[in-house]
Amino acid sequence: MFQLPLWNERRYAPYKLTALVDVLREQGIADEAILSGTGLSAESLARPETLTSVRQYIAVCQNALHLSKDPETPFRVGSRIPLSAYGMYGFALVCSPTIREYFQVAVKYHRLATPLLSMSWRTDKDSVSWILAMNPVVTHQNSLVRFILEQQLTQLTTHLKTVVEPERCRPLRAALPYPAPSYLHCYKRYIGCDLSFDQPVCELTYPKPLLFEKPHMAHRLSSALMRDTCDRILGEVKTSTGVAGEVYQIIASTPGHSPTMEMVAKELAMTVRTLHRKLLLESTSFTQILDDVRCNLAKEYLRSTKLTMEDISELVGFSEAANFRHAFRRWTGSTPAHFR
Repeated sequence: MFQLPLWNERRYAPYKLTALVDVLREQGIADEAILSGTGLSAESLARPETLTSVRQYIAVCQNALHLSKDPETPFRVGSRIPLSAYGMYGFALVCSPTIREYFQVAVKYHRLATPLLSMSWRTDKDSVSWILAMNPVVTHQNSLVRFILEQQLTQLTTHLKTVVEPERCRPLRAALPYPAPSYLHCYKRYIGCDLSFDQPVCELTYPKPLLFEKPHMAHRLSSALMRDTCDRILGEVKTSTGVAGEVYQIIASTPGHSPTMEMVAKELAMTVRTLHRKLLLESTSFTQILDDVRCNLAKEYLRSTKLTMEDISELVGFSEAANFRHAFRRWTGSTPAHFR
């Protein structure tokens, strides 16, 4: 299987991994067996400077599948990871002004939270749904996919219950992309909704009025500050990891910041098809990276210069200022003038 530098890069605090280790310890499993193949020790997990990779967490999940006989394991892990463990990302979620913005923040900055899968959300006439999709790096083993999805679904339901009244955020139904397991009582206890199995995608659906609920700690100014910090952290991740980081650097250093995908692929000595595939494996696309570069540069110009909108528009790759204004509102929800 193609090995991505992104999955091996150690840049995540081990809060998920520690929660999983704790649950397995309670089952009498030795630390050495739990952490086998990771290069980690129990002592290293206790040090605040320790950072871990997605690959290491996947290795511990695989160990758990072999070592644990308790089907409740992933559910317990998901219920033990508080929002505060996510750092700035968690605080941005907690102080979101509405649950709609909570959903937006969760998806936009998901990459900061040891991402084992991709996450999006959609609204229908009467409902709103999380949509979870496994990254190609972990789709080779059905039991591992199920383990990770069970943990993630529990995290989603547990986190919402901490920011609004539990009775106001009960899920309606969950769709699961695998056959029904024998331990449905775990789903009832931790997820608590109607279930359908062997579905094409994984979805967790709530009543649409949930979007208008106000979190207990909602604070618009704090939310804006936390999101700004998350933008900077996310920018550092995107510019320094994997093929996406290389693409980001090429676009950011190109005059006018409008190179085509063909130009970037040629500079990286690969075909457009190969570049597209590698970016997809890193849960991004050329268009998303181009938008990120333009958005971050535009914000910096607006913060630190007195350039006109027309000048900034040209510098970030737009031929018309009106198109730039429209794009900036799409990126940030604000006009350039209001942001400045």
